[in-house]
Amino acid sequence: MKASIISIGNSKGIRIPKSILDQCKFNKEAELEVQDHKLIIKPVRKKARVGWDKAFKLMHDRKEDVLLMNDALDIEMKNWEW
Repeated sequence: MKASIISIGNSKGIRIPKSILDQCKFNKEAELEVQDHKLIIKPVRKKARVGWDKAFKLMHDRKEDVLLMNDALDIEMKNWEW
């Protein structure tokens, strides 16, 4: 498939048909990469929990890893409001 390069303000761009975007599962962002004089456009895939290990270690080092609320189970439901 050929696509024309068009002007978009001071930049240039191409129009990608919706069917191709849907087929490749693009959302609102794309990752651009140049390899061997070729432009590669990939959908951004956010990996779940990336960096959590470092964030939790930092929280532990700062003594910030404390419960913010009591999560004890009230089996008798004495403190529940119905």
